[in-house]
Order: sequence, then C-alpha cells, then structure tokens
Amino acid sequence: MICSSNLLQETGSARIMIKAFAVSNYRSLRDVVAPLAGLNVVTGPNGCGKSNLYKSLRLLAETAKGNLISSLAEEGGLDYTFWAGPGQFSKEMRDGSAPVQGTAGNTPSRLRLGFAGEEFGYAISLGIPASTGFAGYQEPSMFQLDPEIKRECIWVGDVCRPSSCLIDRVGPVVKVRSGRKWEVYDTRLNTYESILSEISDPVAVPEVHAVRQAIRQWRFYDQFRTDQHSSIRTPQIGTRTPVLDHNGHNLVAALRTIHEIGDREGLHSAIEDAFPGARLGFSTDAGNRFVLEFEQAGLLRPLNQAELSDGTLRYLLLVAALLTPRPPSLLVLNEPETSLHPDLLPALGRLIIRASRETQVWVVSHAPRLVAALEADNDCHSIALNKELGETRILGQGLLDAPPWNWMD
Repeated sequence: MICSSNLLQETGSARIMIKAFAVSNYRSLRDVVAPLAGLNVVTGPNGCGKSNLYKSLRLLAETAKGNLISSLAEEGGLDYTFWAGPGQFSKEMRDGSAPVQGTAGNTPSRLRLGFAGEEFGYAISLGIPASTGFAGYQEPSMFQLDPEIKRECIWVGDVCRPSSCLIDRVGPVVKVRSGRKWEVYDTRLNTYESILSEISDPVAVPEVHAVRQAIRQWRFYDQFRTDQHSSIRTPQIGTRTPVLDHNGHNLVAALRTIHEIGDREGLHSAIEDAFPGARLGFSTDAGNRFVLEFEQAGLLRPLNQAELSDGTLRYLLLVAALLTPRPPSLLVLNEPETSLHPDLLPALGRLIIRASRETQVWVVSHAPRLVAALEADNDCHSIALNKELGETRILGQGLLDAPPWNWMD
C-alpha cells in the first residue's frame, strides 16, 4: 500500500531530480523518452529538434504557473504543435520501400508531457475540446481552439501504473488515493486549468503541493539581450538578489550578492579562469544605483557594464546564473555559447560542471568546444539528437534503452 504522506516526511523536500523526461506528439517529437542525470547536454545538427525538446520542457514548467494554455496559444494553438507525421512508421516506410502515409485510426490526438523524478512523477495530456455550448447555452464558445486538459497523474516510482498512481484527474474529476481506495476530491475542475495551479491544500493533497513547488523551482535562461539599449547595461537600484532574473536586468546586484553571501571564491576564480588578470569590483553612483567595475590588466580604469563587449557581459550573466546562492532543482541553459568567443567555452564548461554539483543542469548546445568540455566530466550525460523522416530521435537509443514509461490515457 502506498502512503504518500509518509513518503513526503521521509524525503523532507520538494526538490525532485528528474530521472526521465517524456514528450509525445509535440512538433518533431513524436514519442521521446529521455533519460537524465545530474549534468545533461543536448546536442545535434541544426533542425534536429533540440529547440523542440527545450520548448516542451518549458511548456511543462508553465503548467505549475497556470500559463500552459496561454503558452500554447502563443505557439499558434494545439493544432499547430501536434506532430504532423503518421502515428507509426512501418519498416517499409523507414527503409524507403513504401511511401510515408497516414494510417486510419480512431485514437484522439493528444499532446503529452511528463517526467519521472526521484520521489514523484507527473504527466499531463491535452486534447481538442468537444464542440459544445457554454454555460448551458447552445451558442458555441469562441474558445473552441483552447486545448482541454484530458488527464493528469501524479505517481510514486519510475512508472505510472494504476497501483502507483496517487492523484488521477480525468476531465473535471480529481481523485486522490486513500490507502487502497480512491476518494473524489473535486468534480468541477475547469478543463483548462491544471491541478498544479488550482489545488493548493498541502494537507489533503501533499503530492500536488510537492510537485508544484519542485517545478516552480526550475529555472530557464535563454537569449539574454546585451545590445547597447539593454537594461543590463544601465545602473540599477540594487537589493539582495540571490536569483538572477530571466532577462538579467539585475546582473550587478546578483553578482554582488554572490560576493557577499555566496561563493565569493568561486565567483572570482570564474572571472580569472575566463579573463586572466581581470577582477570584479562594485560601486554606486550618485543615485545609489549599482555600477559594475571590471578591471583588466593594462587598463588605467575599470570598465562599467555599459562599456563591456556582448561576449563579456553574457559570460558574467552566466556566472551569476550558475553561482546563485539559491540553487534551483533544475537549471536549463539554451545555447549559452551565443556571443561567446570559442576560447571562453572551456571556462564556461568548467563553470557549468561546478554548478552541476549543487543542482541538476540541462544544457542545449551545438558548440563543439563547449560540448567537449562538458563531456570530459565523468558525470555528464550526453543526449545526441537526430531527425529521421521528420521525427526527432535519440541517437543510439533502442527500444530497450529508453527509460520505462507509460501514458495513462
């Protein structure tokens, strides 16, 4: 018998290291189950699906914030995110002896996202809503293109099965396991709202609270804006900043926070590793706004953030993100090599490896020098992607190599 409250007491933390991430029917990801470790690097040629894998993980993270439906709308709606190929490829299709064509079937289209963690797993399935009126009226809703959440599950263990499932949501009905029985928790949950954003009772449903808190700790950094008009280059009023904002506007305060209460030695060694002879300093202007002072050998005065090159500024942003005094349960970097000189990539790789000792790290990259630096670490798990007949596949992964996975719908 599964006792989820005892499990929560034993683990004592909402942090969940992801052991497997699964996606079905999302763009080029027809059916992918990726095993994960503490340090992960996703590689592959352009157009192989690296960005789709990254975007699908971000979509899953938006579920805990209540933004999943709006995020899908920004991508063009559910119809435009579905896998556009056949449900299955026959052997003849793959070897080219038969044309690629669809197969007849009554299986409804579903976009599925999920992960298996050390304590809990979570999965969500979305589909097209039925064509019905709204609020008892026969008039059709203008939101017919909004996807519906068809099913959500939270389970314990590696695979979701009826025996391991703790929370099971089907349409508007949410059931909670109580010993060997199921109890109905809610029968009127809106089909466009997730249990992670709408159920907030940590006593009655502690599993939902634990998974929500874990996902909300995930942190994504993608495409910092470092042009001359970026707010990063402007002095800002500073407060203690243990977490760099997603757009990096609080960079100087974040670096100063690391200097005062974080890994000061790691901060300055990361600067020395990338820019030998350079030192970081801090000051305030007349308006008590924080100013960065970047000292370099041979210069008579330090440079402030407005004077630094795009590459130098981006490296400092990555330092602030990776040496955070408040590590997330998962840190995701999408193409961190952008704007960096290739000679900086080994130093960045060492910095990422150092951060992976404190938090799970996922790096998406196609820079050979960065990938090589990361793969030099014994704990690095490399996920090489390729595309075959429009479908993203993990190179070298056979049917028996993928982590065990089961979708409940």
